[in-house]
Amino acid sequence: MNSFERFTNRLAGRPVDRAPNFDIIMGYAMRHLGLPLDGYFSDYRILVQGQLAVCQDFNLDVVSIIADSYREAADLGASIDFPADGMPINRIPLLRDIEDLSAFRLPQPLIGARMGDAVNGVRLLCEQTAGSVPVMGWVEGALAQANILVGDGTLMLSLYDRPDWVEDLLELCTQVEIAFALAQIEAGAHLIGLGDAIASLLSAKMYQKYALPYEQRIFAAVHAAGAVARLHICGNTTHLLPFMAQSGADIIDLDWMVDLGARCFAGQAAVLGNFDPVAVMLQGTPEQVYAATLSCHALGGERWFSAAGCEIPEGTPPANLHAQTRALQDAGN
Repeated sequence: MNSFERFTNRLAGRPVDRAPNFDIIMGYAMRHLGLPLDGYFSDYRILVQGQLAVCQDFNLDVVSIIADSYREAADLGASIDFPADGMPINRIPLLRDIEDLSAFRLPQPLIGARMGDAVNGVRLLCEQTAGSVPVMGWVEGALAQANILVGDGTLMLSLYDRPDWVEDLLELCTQVEIAFALAQIEAGAHLIGLGDAIASLLSAKMYQKYALPYEQRIFAAVHAAGAVARLHICGNTTHLLPFMAQSGADIIDLDWMVDLGARCFAGQAAVLGNFDPVAVMLQGTPEQVYAATLSCHALGGERWFSAAGCEIPEGTPPANLHAQTRALQDAGN
């Protein structure tokens, strides 16, 4: 059974030889290859090289163009710094005059430099994997994108002080994300991940107003284009779980703070996660990773996908990633 078959069977609740490994790997791919980080964020060919290497070396079941959170923002006009061998930095919010959205122009994903780079990355990953591994595109949620454009403090205050303005901004962001998702699907992406990290800081009531409707619209567009939808919200989302299940996501990620056994969307979505990426994967021993993987396997149910709760950190020992693979193989056997 290849990775694509494992992915589609698991999603449908059909038998698999082992649970799929859907770890999120970004900059770690460059460290694995001994290359500086900046190329991963600026050149899709380097990103693809890294993704294919970690997929092969650690028996992953997905490859992705996920890099940083600033692809869309950069093409909208944000000034993003790319330090040598470092993570991109968004130093100054693009929308400092929060009253004026009239000059906000929607970029074209195939023309914008960074979104276009991602689309090219999807296309190359599809060519290189030839249908044997699912290729995942990625977008920001509308709320997460709004947060990037205006900054944390401004967004949170605006939810109370100027909610109509926030909703206008979320509408614009939703249009950007739908266009970006569709461009990646057109290039061959089998599934689209959506990151909405800031949403974990909202109350359930605020999430239902300012995050959920926009996630639903983006995922509806993803489904209409024939792809699978994956929702990733970093942090403790325990209070949001019933509403995340309403997003339309086919796969819902749970970060390590959430009790994997307490999920409430059986029959609505597959679950992914969720051992601690730092305390277990980065700082733990292979034996601890092995045990954590088996524990999640026992709690996750028949449609569970294996992964750390969030991105695999730089500095993670390769032996720990191999321990996760070994646990999945042993559980399958």
